[in-house]
Amino acid sequence: MISTSSKYAIKGVLFLAMHSSEAKKIMVKDICTPINVPQAYLAKLLQELSRQKIISSTRGPKGGFYLSDENRSQPLIKIVHAIDGQRRMNACVLSLKTCDENRPCPLHKLVSPAKKQFIKSLKEKTIENLANNIANGISFLPL
Repeated sequence: MISTSSKYAIKGVLFLAMHSSEAKKIMVKDICTPINVPQAYLAKLLQELSRQKIISSTRGPKGGFYLSDENRSQPLIKIVHAIDGQRRMNACVLSLKTCDENRPCPLHKLVSPAKKQFIKSLKEKTIENLANNIANGISFLPL
């Protein structure tokens, strides 16, 4: 339902949530190895998230990426929409152009309830929620 790019972006943002602050900015080169994402690819994703004010960044010798309190309160759906656009979440699982409730593909009724729940969760959960789950050992991400 979400692209590899969105998955990489979420991993990068969670790394920032766990390790950065306005006083401690992190360079892309210090994020890419722990989360196993190519540096140039991650740089492009984080730049887009910064442009859309989902994460923060500063330039210069003490620059880098970080999350402000406002960034941390962003819902996860904003990351996915920034990277994939809104249409991808509603796209047909079989990539048919005309799949919808009125003319469903063979998998539509199987996937639709799970997809709706997933989208609802992405809208409700924030970056901070996931970071807290990692910090409290409820979920795991090698960081």
